[in-house]
Amino acid sequence: TMNEWWSDLPGISRNFFGMAVFFSVFFIWQIIAAFLGMGGDDADVGGFDADGDGGDFGAPDDVDHHDVIESSQAFRIVSLRSIITFFTLFSWMGALYTAKGMAVGVALSLAALWGLVGMFVVAFIFYGMNKLTETGTKDVATCKGSVGTVYLDIPADGFGEVKTVVSNAVEHVRAKSITGEPLPAGTEVRIEQVIGQTLVGVVKLTNKGE
Repeated sequence: TMNEWWSDLPGISRNFFGMAVFFSVFFIWQIIAAFLGMGGDDADVGGFDADGDGGDFGAPDDVDHHDVIESSQAFRIVSLRSIITFFTLFSWMGALYTAKGMAVGVALSLAALWGLVGMFVVAFIFYGMNKLTETGTKDVATCKGSVGTVYLDIPADGFGEVKTVVSNAVEHVRAKSITGEPLPAGTEVRIEQVIGQTLVGVVKLTNKGE
């Protein structure tokens, strides 16, 4: 019976099975959340800031720090998902190997190997998913040189938003003033710089003699 099977297991196998069930719950939740679009901001474990509010990694002042961080996180082995995957596979394989009577040291080594393989597989899967998502996004570089209208006020030393044509469609793009002058909503501007994928530099049309 199940009770007899459980009672015959070594203590370390029981611990592994307990860990396996615990981490499997989080693993399944992560997979469901990812496919429902709830897990897009996978928490970071290294020196990265998932929300883009942390350090600037020495980026120049005219670069959107959020873009710098996004590009550095394009492929990450160590993340919340991959750590959960590691411990899920590690605990399940450790439970199975020790239940079969394998030496603890060998069982731990093989289980750790399974966990590491799982980490890489998960990293590649979500990297591929992100690349597929990016393929269908608008190319901000196409708006360089075009004319737009300030949609949200652009302060002298801050960011606002302009409405312009991106990839043959009208889009709202985050913007900053190249000259440093404030640009209120409704001002006609020209997009002179494309900084990263989410930020452009603009100048007032009258400043270009137009």
